[in-house]
Amino acid sequence: MCGNKPRNDPPAGALGAYPRRRVTHGGPPVAHAACGPAWRCDACGHDWPCPTLRATPTDAARRATLIPEYSRITRRAIRDLRGRPGGPDPVAIVRRFLWFLPLTDAEARAVALRLR
Repeated sequence: MCGNKPRNDPPAGALGAYPRRRVTHGGPPVAHAACGPAWRCDACGHDWPCPTLRATPTDAARRATLIPEYSRITRRAIRDLRGRPGGPDPVAIVRRFLWFLPLTDAEARAVALRLR
């Protein structure tokens, strides 16, 4: 849970055998997950999806499983991040959260309009 909202962990099995967790100095493993409104990785503190998560291989089958969940997450991120001082515009948010899709700016703009 993130506050009163469910966590935005990637769908189970969507990232294959990739180790999504890291062990912290003797503590429990920490997932590379995040939630709004800041959308920062719980494990490493980078903007989410963080470099560790983005390094996950995403072949066509994995992309197909990621699209529905990450579309929902992207919709929430647009609502949380849009209009913040110095924050990204909706096109940049779409490109950030749907990194595994080769979107042009025009395509990302169309997705952002659809997800608002």
